[in-house]
Amino acid sequence: MKRSEIKEEDKWDLTKYFKSTKEYNDLYKETKKLIEEITKMENKIVSSSTSLYEYLELDLKANYNLEKIYTYSYLYHYSDMSNIEGLKLKDKADKLLEFCNEKTSFTNSELLSAPYSKIKEYLKENKNLEKYAFYLEKIFRYEEHTLSKEEEKIISMASNTFGTPDNVFSALDNSDAKFPTIIVNHKEIEINHSNYAELMNNKDRKVREETFKKYYSFYINHENTIAENYKGQIKEDLFMSKVRKFNSPLEMSLYNDNIPVKVYKNLIKTIHENLKPMYEYMELRKEFLGYKDLHMYDIYVDLTTNKLQKFTFDEGKDIVLNALKPLGDTYIKDLSKAFTDRWIDKFPNDNKRSGAYQWGSYGVTPFVSLNFSGIEDSVSTTAHELGHAMHSYYSDKNQEYQYAQYPIFLAEIASTVNEVLVNEYMINNAKSDSEKFLYITSFLDKYRATVYRQTMFAEFEMIIHDLERNGKSITKEVLASTYLELNKLYYGKNVISDDEIKYEWSRIPHFYTPFYVYKYATGFTAALAIASDILNNKENAKENYLEFLSSGGSKYPLEILKKCHVDMTKEEPIIKGIKMFEDKLKMAKKLAKKVK
Repeated sequence: MKRSEIKEEDKWDLTKYFKSTKEYNDLYKETKKLIEEITKMENKIVSSSTSLYEYLELDLKANYNLEKIYTYSYLYHYSDMSNIEGLKLKDKADKLLEFCNEKTSFTNSELLSAPYSKIKEYLKENKNLEKYAFYLEKIFRYEEHTLSKEEEKIISMASNTFGTPDNVFSALDNSDAKFPTIIVNHKEIEINHSNYAELMNNKDRKVREETFKKYYSFYINHENTIAENYKGQIKEDLFMSKVRKFNSPLEMSLYNDNIPVKVYKNLIKTIHENLKPMYEYMELRKEFLGYKDLHMYDIYVDLTTNKLQKFTFDEGKDIVLNALKPLGDTYIKDLSKAFTDRWIDKFPNDNKRSGAYQWGSYGVTPFVSLNFSGIEDSVSTTAHELGHAMHSYYSDKNQEYQYAQYPIFLAEIASTVNEVLVNEYMINNAKSDSEKFLYITSFLDKYRATVYRQTMFAEFEMIIHDLERNGKSITKEVLASTYLELNKLYYGKNVISDDEIKYEWSRIPHFYTPFYVYKYATGFTAALAIASDILNNKENAKENYLEFLSSGGSKYPLEILKKCHVDMTKEEPIIKGIKMFEDKLKMAKKLAKKVK
């Protein structure tokens, strides 16, 4: 369907950004002028408290404008990526960002050229700076990790080369990867990234096995190239951590969010101590499917033959609004604006960006892009993305610009809380045991994939980086054998770790953003702890959660989470999530006997 054929009420209203091309161009020109003003402040930024305040005001205004231009341009482009006007806007925004980065590359090192003690004096003498106190604190945490102006310039000049392993893998995996074909229902289908998950959910075990083996054949055939490329990423991570004077790449990656390494290791340790529920779920899968041996290509297939119910968008909307009622009247009232004020781009159209996402900029309502298909997962996805939107909405509403953006460590919590509440609603309102079993196992699979599997990924990253840090040789054999042993540990004896699975590490794009994947596991875990308190009507749970959503980045993420009485330095929230997994597993075991 063409973009022009979609009803206006089913598309997002991007005029909330700019009502005309003139408005866009005027802000573009204004932003370039602001950036030029910033360049005039070179060697003056920290000369006085007044200069510092002037710089911060200019910088944040320029960034505010840039974010608005950039977000609008990309949202317009993603609506229909064949549209020439959208492509021009995207390129124009990219050029403005490049211009900004080039012109202002001196600012960070110049800011940090003054000792933090001097900045604290400025904060005392100039009350206008008070609103920037935490903002400056976060910057000056990097004081000991920042080099001289000349050295920083060299690193900035070399920055284009630092992403090479990621770019190489992206090109290989997204452009050059060609997979074999498979016969499904008498039709020849070429396996690709888009249909792999669907094929792995095929009820025909032979289709799954053949898909699995043929899909991994590409990575096996390119194991030398991918191994050498990933080693390049590891070396880059180690180099940057040494240059920046961190003890390890892990410490460097966690530093921005002020997350101690013990949080990362606590996640791995606690999951190690609680692998039994995972093993029991795999045993249930094996018994339910009636297999003597459960293979890696058997763990994704739905355990029910129940025909998936289809929903209209309005039916999905009603489910979301009803499911999220435990969050309170204020939340529901504000959430309803997303449906009435055209925050949502609902349906697929030709050349629209695939998948679903939420994006927005300060001062403009958040926007959600869906490709709503009507299956249950579409409803869950709608709730997920609206969780992000409400997090952004409340943060923007309650925080000044410099504190509105919540850190990535917290980003998946609000979306997951919504998903959990929708899943709970669907379980409680299921019309049959088979339907209820479907929603329960959906939760179990989500937990397996997001907590157990992502923790396994996190442990793999830590082990491989430590090998390089300790001068050990990283070969393709070491990468494969390390991953295989972890897979055996996390899935247990009820699952055959097929030979192909030892190459799974080589197809994970997130490994080129070091020590990122653990945030999926911690975010999911924290969300379960919060959702559990809300569902159990724990005193002030709703109020605490709204305060969390309203906090943006006004404090460090671990402090913000404590508003909901979630402390990720301890095992308690992880255990609370595992308890929810165990409870759902008990329900699944009882229902399995009825629906098999």
